[in-house]
Amino acid sequence: MRIDVILESNNAPERVAELGVMAERAGLGGVWVSNMNDARDPFINFVPLAMQTSRIRMGPIAVSPFELHPMKMAGSLLTLNEVAKGRAQIVVGAGGGTVNAMGLKPVRVVRAVRECVEILRVAATGKPVRYQGELFKVGWYNPSWVRSPPPAIYAGANGPQMLKAAPRYADGVMVSDFVVDHVRRARAIVDGTLAEAGRDPATFPMNNFWAWHVKDTREAAEREARIWLTVRGTLYPPYINEVLDPDEAELVNRNIQAFIRAYNAKTDVIEGVPAEIVTKLARGCTSACGLDGLDAEIERLRGFARAGLTEIALRIYDEPEKTIRLLGERVVPALA
Repeated sequence: MRIDVILESNNAPERVAELGVMAERAGLGGVWVSNMNDARDPFINFVPLAMQTSRIRMGPIAVSPFELHPMKMAGSLLTLNEVAKGRAQIVVGAGGGTVNAMGLKPVRVVRAVRECVEILRVAATGKPVRYQGELFKVGWYNPSWVRSPPPAIYAGANGPQMLKAAPRYADGVMVSDFVVDHVRRARAIVDGTLAEAGRDPATFPMNNFWAWHVKDTREAAEREARIWLTVRGTLYPPYINEVLDPDEAELVNRNIQAFIRAYNAKTDVIEGVPAEIVTKLARGCTSACGLDGLDAEIERLRGFARAGLTEIALRIYDEPEKTIRLLGERVVPALA
């Protein structure tokens, strides 16, 4: 299973390049950044890294066609891909924080992602694009300057409709915050569609955005994990039922604002929720442990691979250099 990392979106391009070079030397497969509404441009920010590396892939998670028309998205993606000589990658999603911040209301999201991916794939051939979709149209786009192999175009697919549709047209799918059993069920949907479409499940990539809080001590790891819980998809119904009992999940649901306040204040104290429930949640929906627990987290990653992941994108936080070195020394060899 390929190991990727997700870096902080607000890093300067020089910092992205520094960490990305480390990641390539550590044997990691890809570097991602989340496409945040107030972050640096995720395409431009990768250019120095593209120019300083030769193997590692790079790109944003996730860009919506409602925030950036597929034709303009193609221009940004393919420009990065030319600089990277075919190593760009992207996750196309329907919504997210940027769309919300723009006050947009996505409609027919499964169709929108499909049309966007189709436009990107045609544009990547370097041939003229004329596309008459139900939601998006391209009257004339001729990227004759394209010379590199095409970028990897993933669809962000969490719900059953997207998981069933995306394998027909995307190069791969990325899910977010799925625990092992959830990955297994999602992979079954994906493989069923691949079989219907005549595509080989054995060669179809499936990735998972997963929070990685591995520190010197368990206390430090869980402290960091608790701060970031509000941005974990597993915190919300129905996914929370994957890691908590129904009565515990109900208590968390009643106190969602406490998790949001903790995130905004960057504190690990979640008011109104017993510490043991918060700890159970952190351990269930993230990898949060000390170095003495790393073997158990490596086994969890092996479980993800057995469930059908071919790649996993680990969101890393404080002390990224230390984390990248640890991944290269301990995790990459174990998952090779």
